[in-house]
Amino acid sequence: MKQIKKNKIFILGIDTSCDETSAAITCNTNVLSNIISSQVELHTKFGGVVPMIAKREHQARIEPVINEAFTRATKNYRRKITWKDIDAIAVTYGPGLAIALEVGLAKARELAKNYNKKFIAVNHMEGHLWSGIAKNSKGHGGVEVEKIKFPSLGVLISGGHTELVKVEGFGKYKIIGETLDDAIGEAYDKVARMIGLGYPGGAVLTEMAKLGNPFEYKFSVPMEKSGNMNMSYSGLKTAIYYLVKEKTKINPLTKKEILDISASFERVAIKELCLKIEIALQQQKYFNVFVGGGVTCSVKVRREIRKTCRKFGVKTYFPDIKHINMDNGAMIAIVGYLKALRNEYSDINIDRDPRADISSTN
Repeated sequence: MKQIKKNKIFILGIDTSCDETSAAITCNTNVLSNIISSQVELHTKFGGVVPMIAKREHQARIEPVINEAFTRATKNYRRKITWKDIDAIAVTYGPGLAIALEVGLAKARELAKNYNKKFIAVNHMEGHLWSGIAKNSKGHGGVEVEKIKFPSLGVLISGGHTELVKVEGFGKYKIIGETLDDAIGEAYDKVARMIGLGYPGGAVLTEMAKLGNPFEYKFSVPMEKSGNMNMSYSGLKTAIYYLVKEKTKINPLTKKEILDISASFERVAIKELCLKIEIALQQQKYFNVFVGGGVTCSVKVRREIRKTCRKFGVKTYFPDIKHINMDNGAMIAIVGYLKALRNEYSDINIDRDPRADISSTN
């Protein structure tokens, strides 16, 4: 295929990696629309995502979500956006739930064939990595692609992943540190459930932590002296499990105990993450740090990472437009744009890859 040579490149991005059905339209790195249909209420009563329910809901929602993406893009761009404008369709192929991924891939294949559009398969974590370059529909926010210097450090913190990534260029990634067990976002949700905040409770725990004493409980910082950049959150989670078990032998947790456990957990979880970022910055000079994933919604997480990077004089970039922290189609479209610039299109029959590794992205 010939490379797209236009000043303005329009991408439709689709993500069905877990329990959000999302479609977005971007013009270069400007997000014209980013529609997210969440299934969280359907899965809450089961205490986690049920794959068959997720698949069914993706199938029911994906077409109206895509239609709404066009409607919203038209409103924000102030002229009608149609299929004639779309240069390529970008879609998540992994990682994620296998049967959920297939829904997005199938729809993207169908649309690419029906409208004769270029097809771009995107690694979900690469979407999180570059969510910090996204601008709003008016072109505000984000960092200019042309101004990014390499190597950069990627910090990916979500419900399923905790990774430090050496970024040598667009599409050139190497994982230099990762969790050996639970992801940080997963630990937030599990601890939240233990202390009665429900599922998914990570966001609620973050709010509770603002009101608690972060030094009330002296949990150990996992892998503090390992000397490498790998992390672990299962031990911290287990320590809280036994603390809660002991405290609830007779009475339920008090409100103060819930607040203090939340704050103490968050302090230690963030401290471990920042220690590993510090090791990375000590070992090599990085020009930028790009942080992505749902855990970046925490103000404290952002503050402490910024503080760590500031010690090394490194600029830190976070997702800074609405709803782009979480799983969404806009970040997939952004990567689609970066790939279109480099003439990197995919075989339309590419298979889903539930365990896709960002370091194998090309």
